[in-house]
Amino acid sequence: MKLLLVCSFLIVCPLMMLAQPQYVHLLIGTYTHGGKSEGIYVYQFDVTSGEAKRISSISAENPSFLAFSADRKYMYAVNENGEGRGAVSAYAYDDQRGTLTFLNRQLTKGDHPCHVITDHGDNHVIVSNYSGGSVSVFPMGPAGSLGGLVQQVHHEGSGPNPQRQQAPHVHSAFFNPEGTQLFVQDLGTDKINIYDYRPEDAEHPLTAAAQPFIEGAPGGGPRHIVFSGDGRFIYLVQEMTAMVMVFQQQEGVWEPIQEIPMNEAGFKGADGAADIRLSPDGKFLYASNRGDANTIAIYRVDGDRGTLEKIANQSVLGRGPRNFALSPDGRFLLVANQQTDEVVIFKRDSDTGLLSDTGHRIDVGSPVCLVF
Repeated sequence: MKLLLVCSFLIVCPLMMLAQPQYVHLLIGTYTHGGKSEGIYVYQFDVTSGEAKRISSISAENPSFLAFSADRKYMYAVNENGEGRGAVSAYAYDDQRGTLTFLNRQLTKGDHPCHVITDHGDNHVIVSNYSGGSVSVFPMGPAGSLGGLVQQVHHEGSGPNPQRQQAPHVHSAFFNPEGTQLFVQDLGTDKINIYDYRPEDAEHPLTAAAQPFIEGAPGGGPRHIVFSGDGRFIYLVQEMTAMVMVFQQQEGVWEPIQEIPMNEAGFKGADGAADIRLSPDGKFLYASNRGDANTIAIYRVDGDRGTLEKIANQSVLGRGPRNFALSPDGRFLLVANQQTDEVVIFKRDSDTGLLSDTGHRIDVGSPVCLVF
């Protein structure tokens, strides 16, 4: 009898453990200048059901983009302000409780900072200033606080669109998988500027690379990129034309190999392409478009050649999909619909790449950044 009870316990316990919900934290950055939100929100996200529950928040001014330190002990948020008030803020992050504690803030010396990233070794925090057309580099202190500005790189030039490209507009910066180079997307000049990164250089960690830039399509407006897992390909979303460009490194030089539309054939509305992500397995790519489209474009990735095949467009069931995120296991795709004040949660089919509505929503004012 005792043996039977032990065996039953060993069988039932693993099943009970599998049935228990598993949670990760989801952080949401917002625009606060419209009065609909107060700052940064932390949610408990159930990776089995796709449901989310708010657990904390902290006041911040226009925290429109968020980034964790590599060790996830700290979080950094831009404060997307103009008139010399653009800033980046540092927070201590309690992963157990899902809470943030403000540490300090530094002015970026560039208006409307819209993107922030940390390096692989937690040496620097790097901010992209949209209106300032520059990249600002700050040292990360041992307790997560931000040191004073150590380097600022200003871009020069313009593009063919006189309304949107009269000057440089730095929109994002991403490290290559090795963390040795920084790729900076400039909407105003149609370029991806490339910098070698040397964290040991306290005054000039960024220097122009041997290939100083990659050219996007004229008038495209580079916004965000994502690298393939092996680092051989770059996928670029272009805001103004809603086209995705693919680049391959050949003999040490990045060259374009494909440009593919996000919209369905015959689409005549306004574009505002925003974000781009690869599925965790690298088999599918997703890109969001705002304007009149309000869709997620879905592509199948050729793993060998790196090229894309368009397979579908998914309505975001709202307006203004500025940012979206995949859950860590890739089972869900969450879209921050800025103009309709909610995050829509989709289930993702790992075999087909297609999305289906879970019916779950997160009600939050002007959501513009999602970070797991």
